[in-house]
Amino acid sequence: MKRNIKVERLNQRPLEQQEIELVERKGIGHPDSVADGLAESISRALCQEYLDRFGAVLHHNTDKTQIVAGRSKPAFGGGEVICPLYILLTGRATRVFKEEEIPVDTIAIKAARKLLSESLSNLDVNNHVILDAKIGMGSSDLRDVFGRKVPSANDTSFGVGYAPLSETEKIVYNTEREMMRMMKEFPAIGEDIKVMGMRHGDAINLTIACAMVDRHVSNLKEYTDTKREIVEHLVEHARQFTARKITAQMNVADNIEEGSVYITVTGTSAEMGDDGAVGRGNRANGLITPNRPMSLEATCGKNPINHVGKIYNLLSTEAARQIAAEVQGIDEVYIKILSQIGKPIDEPHIASIQIVPKDGVDMKSLEAGATEILDSWLANIPKLQQMLFRGEISTY
Repeated sequence: MKRNIKVERLNQRPLEQQEIELVERKGIGHPDSVADGLAESISRALCQEYLDRFGAVLHHNTDKTQIVAGRSKPAFGGGEVICPLYILLTGRATRVFKEEEIPVDTIAIKAARKLLSESLSNLDVNNHVILDAKIGMGSSDLRDVFGRKVPSANDTSFGVGYAPLSETEKIVYNTEREMMRMMKEFPAIGEDIKVMGMRHGDAINLTIACAMVDRHVSNLKEYTDTKREIVEHLVEHARQFTARKITAQMNVADNIEEGSVYITVTGTSAEMGDDGAVGRGNRANGLITPNRPMSLEATCGKNPINHVGKIYNLLSTEAARQIAAEVQGIDEVYIKILSQIGKPIDEPHIASIQIVPKDGVDMKSLEAGATEILDSWLANIPKLQQMLFRGEISTY
């Protein structure tokens, strides 16, 4: 099979040489990330249930989860949640197959409780959350293209990926990951973290928001001391990724003189005024990168069999990483894959590879290797699906 893969030279300055770069990551406790995590965990639970019962994954998409913030009264030493969060688990799924009814809503609620318990260590799932499952049945035409021998694309849509990550992208991603690791040393760190990175020339600044947990901070001085220690550690941690100058600030809206600071009961802003929705957070590689091409498709919760909004975003990211690592002479590689609804997912309408070569490198020497790698990923979409089933690929 000869796939429609096109390789071209991209005539642009590599991102590391551009003057301004912006990068964002929403941590796993941010309301949008929680919504993403819920949607994906429910999809994976349904995949496993379908496989156990019928030996095949049936049609579903659970990518419309919504979080409505509750109300809380945080206080140094420990406050309380006054009104619980409301979470609506919604989407579409196969509820009856071969005359057997599948307990879709029960599966969804169980998966949601597990995800919330794992993602938000200070949230009382039994008392701080109202879970409501309203998952309907998918349309018959989409179930039809789902069930063909080679699954057909559910939509005319595209996915994008790029590699390698810039220094700023690595720092932003790993700063949030390091803060999660630091929770053992600093239990006041809540999982609701947002890291905004700005590089201006050779200076990188991090603006960090962290929902501090009130019961682990006894007073204002302890709060400010803890915040200072966290920032100092994160600046030192970031230096392993760059020789550029690093500065950082955390919870910059704090008004210390007035005693108004960012503390929470549960470690997430969803307890008070911050709603969440699938697709409003990180892209498939865990970052929000306005300097790079991005798809607005929500990756989380979409089925891993024929939903190109999920498959092509993840596949293009994995393929780009492999191309950047294995094809010598590339500064940057960008992949864009477009489907046509009803067409086999392994035969995209177009698969574009755009390469920024290193100085002095002939494009012809790069084309064959890049094409071979992307073609191999398209020919082995079941490999990507298995990685998703096993939880080996992060989708946010």
